[in-house]
Amino acid sequence: MVYWEKEGKENTWETIKAAIKFAEDKGISFIVVASSSGATAEKFIGCDKKVVCVTYQAGFREPGQASMEKEVKERLQQANIEVLSTTHLMAGLDRALRFKFQGVYPSEMMAATLRMFGQGVKVCVEVAGMALDAGLIPYGEEIVVVAGSGKGADTALSLVPAHSQHFFETKIKEIICKPREFEHH
Repeated sequence: MVYWEKEGKENTWETIKAAIKFAEDKGISFIVVASSSGATAEKFIGCDKKVVCVTYQAGFREPGQASMEKEVKERLQQANIEVLSTTHLMAGLDRALRFKFQGVYPSEMMAATLRMFGQGVKVCVEVAGMALDAGLIPYGEEIVVVAGSGKGADTALSLVPAHSQHFFETKIKEIICKPREFEHH
């Protein structure tokens, strides 16, 4: 396990190298990467693993607008990287309730608990479940997941995700790397 001094995009290349090496050493076939713009996912092109990029749903930042440029998505797909654009597992309708009525809802409490380990850990668990629910990774198989605390990547985990309706069956196997110092997002 590697601890980065602090969170941030300056850890991206080392996080990616650590994730790929871990997957190679453990014989893990699938890597899921959180990437809003696709820039982090593009760094996995040619890595010899089955890569799934999970990005924001359309309308996350601006109504009707995708967060990933069409050309970037096409480039990833041409490189055999699956791209999933969907609603955040730990947001969705609970976030809509919070926006409308205020308050805190169960999935937001779960997300806040995971953030105690850093934003990247929360995102890793979340996007792995999203990729599994979409049928882009195999059920019951250990995968490597890469995420960050904003831009780039600073966290990698190995885990066995569960479908969203069985979320608490998710098994975090190992923390490959994460920032030691981080903000609560």
